[in-house]
Amino acid sequence: MAEARTPAQIEADIVRRRQELAVTLDEIGVRMHPKTIIGDARAKVASKVDKTAGRAYVTANRVVSEVRSRFVAEDGSPRLERIVPVAMVAVGVVGLLTASRRRKR
Repeated sequence: MAEARTPAQIEADIVRRRQELAVTLDEIGVRMHPKTIIGDARAKVASKVDKTAGRAYVTANRVVSEVRSRFVAEDGSPRLERIVPVAMVAVGVVGLLTASRRRKR
């Protein structure tokens, strides 16, 4: 059988529960405040931007490393057999663009 509680115990329990309820209502009030909602949204967006920027940096770094590895040997010396043809194509494209602009004038 359950023990009978005294009126003082019941009152103490009521006071404790009121305090817990007040704390809970305060927490709800803080969470639902517009500034808190806006701050949380900003934090989420900043996190997504940081994550996206980080991924972009890693991807760009990987691409640069891959391109570099094609034009530079492991010892750091340039691979002329690959650089010279690319440079000649670039010069040819610039030459064609320059010639086509001169003809338009």
